[in-house]
Amino acid sequence: MSRIALSSRDVAMKNVRRRYVPVGSTLVAALLVLLPIVADRPVVPDFAFIVLIAWRLLRPDLWPATMALPLGFFNDLVAGHPLGQSMALWTAMFLLLEFIDSRAMYRDYWMDWLIAAFLILLHSAGAWLVARSMGSRTDFGVLWPQIGLSVLAYPVVARLVVALDRWRLSR
Repeated sequence: MSRIALSSRDVAMKNVRRRYVPVGSTLVAALLVLLPIVADRPVVPDFAFIVLIAWRLLRPDLWPATMALPLGFFNDLVAGHPLGQSMALWTAMFLLLEFIDSRAMYRDYWMDWLIAAFLILLHSAGAWLVARSMGSRTDFGVLWPQIGLSVLAYPVVARLVVALDRWRLSR
């Protein structure tokens, strides 16, 4: 039996899903750094950032550029980054995406992957510069496996975000 009108409870639940699934999925991805994964080199991708740019590339009108501040603040607190690193880098990436969206005539899957790869490279370079300014003597070449895995993980994360978006907008 199909329903023409939804109950008030169904409407409220649908609005909650529409509003909080993108933010919740990004926060859950930020919590993945708490998993006990031991690595002697940086090879684990920053899934919170990948989920963030996947949502932003999928739905450009979903978040304003200022939304990167509270999400980056949460990521800084959970991941143990210097306070303000993710806030500044994520906001800069959102502003760069706003610029790209204003200039690009169209975007397809390959263009999104190229943009994501470029943003992942910039994000890793920015995080490396912050660590370098705080006294780290790590060579940038150590980050190439992490950057490569992040670029290769983007399509998988993007498909997950598309599935979440379909569920979010479903009836």
